[in-house]
Amino acid sequence: MDARLDLALKQIEFAREYVETLLADIQADEWFRMPAGASTHLGWQLGHLAMAQYGLALFRQRGRQPEDLQLMTSSFRKQFSRGTVPEPDPAKNPPIAEIRDTFDRVYQQALLELPQIAAATLDEPIDMPYAAYPTKYGALLFCSCHEMLHAGQIGVLRRLLGRAPVR
Repeated sequence: MDARLDLALKQIEFAREYVETLLADIQADEWFRMPAGASTHLGWQLGHLAMAQYGLALFRQRGRQPEDLQLMTSSFRKQFSRGTVPEPDPAKNPPIAEIRDTFDRVYQQALLELPQIAAATLDEPIDMPYAAYPTKYGALLFCSCHEMLHAGQIGVLRRLLGRAPVR
């Protein structure tokens, strides 16, 4: 595997492992709670991370595939896209199991596909929006940075929910 691809993949795996530690003791009744001072909830954070990882690690790398609808529905993607407003009413959100399953499915698919990417494609340009580098490699690097940014938000939510810090 190309060294750059290996680095990006390891960073993506590290970010996910860290997010998993933040979620380990979260209870079902906390997923959509928006504590005082918070403008988001854990359900939105995970839905957004699934949507973003799909975009950065799969769609930006190989385009949309017919089987992608098995990974994530169009309505799911639209509900958790950048700029959407988290809805605290559980009835107006997908069930926790659907959010969690989508979060896990997209990640597992990325782990399957990313090692197969041809190194020569990493420098191919991508369209806006992008962060740092307008290339496929830049999208992969940003994938882990984005997940860690939201890990910080998840960490703050944990504290606002009365949970102890992790690590």
